[in-house]
Order: sequence, then structure tokens, then C-alpha cells
Amino acid sequence: MVLIVVEAVSKLQHPAPVAGWSVVLIAGAGVVVNGATALMFGRGHKDLNVRGAFLHMAADAGVSVAVVVAGIVMMVTGWRWVDPVASLIVAGAVLGLTWGLLRDATNMALAAVPRSVNAERVEEVIARCPSVVSYHDLHIWAISTSDTALTVHVRRNTHEHNDAFLDELAASIREQCGITHITIQVEYGNNDGDNAY
Repeated sequence: MVLIVVEAVSKLQHPAPVAGWSVVLIAGAGVVVNGATALMFGRGHKDLNVRGAFLHMAADAGVSVAVVVAGIVMMVTGWRWVDPVASLIVAGAVLGLTWGLLRDATNMALAAVPRSVNAERVEEVIARCPSVVSYHDLHIWAISTSDTALTVHVRRNTHEHNDAFLDELAASIREQCGITHITIQVEYGNNDGDNAY
């Protein structure tokens, strides 16, 4: 996108002729091919890789549409400035569309809490569980583009039915918070740890 912006600014300062119908026909083919490919990936998929592929194909289709429109306008009016202005609009649109993808990829690389997980909701589920007195060392992070992991230490007021307790708490977190990989450690002594993630 930076290269497109640089080239567009250069063309605004020194407008150059564009090869009319050749540009329109090639870009039109790009609209069809890239648009069809984007539809195959489907919008709104949770997998980061699939979302990236969708946005890439959708952006390519958008660029092709802008080229077709700009090409037709330039052939009809002779306005050479339309080409660089269309390039700047496309660059801005692509950067806007991909910002969320960049943020999610950065969060995953830094092992941050994924946007799809409500950390406060996780804390509520743990705190409301019968026999839980307190919890600490709560960590939530993405382990893949579609799976999230959680570890937590909990202190109980009883030694009874530990296995059932672990199963029930893990099931509650899984069902209510969408976290798939859960590790819970039970403690019985005093702890001064903070509830943190």
C-alpha cells in the first residue's frame, strides 16, 4: 500500500496516459476471479488465516473495480488525475479493512487475550463456581488462530469431589466463554496472589 500511495502521489504531480480498454478489460477479469475467490473463503470466519485470505482476495477485487471505474472515467473525460486519486482511495480502504487483522495477529504473537474472549465473563464464571474461595494466576491466550487456552489456580473450601469440580468448572468455561483448552489447578492453603490475566 505504501508503494501504491507513493506512485499515486507521483502521478498526481506528473499525470501519465493510461492504456484505456486494455486496463479496463484486464481489471474486469480481476474483479471476476478475485471476487469469486473471496466468496469461496466466506466473510466473518473466525480462523485468522482464512480471514486474511478473504481480505486479501476482497481487496484485490476492490482494487480491480476501482481500476475499471477509473479507466472508463479517464477514457470518457480525459481526466488523468482520476487514476492516482482512485489508487489513494483503494489504499485507504485496504488499510482500513486489514487493520483488525493486523491487531489480531499482533495480539496472537504477544499471547494477549483474544478479542473473541470476554475476560471479565471468565472471571465471573470462576468466581460463581460453588466451593471456589478465590483464584489467581489466571492466564488466557490464543494457541492457534481458532483455539484459546486458559490456566488458573483456584482455592476451594473443601477437598471433596475434586474430579467432578474440575469437570464442571471446565465445562462452564468452555460453554459460556468459548475457551477450548483449560487447565485448572486446585489449591487449599492461603494465597496472596492477585486475580490477573
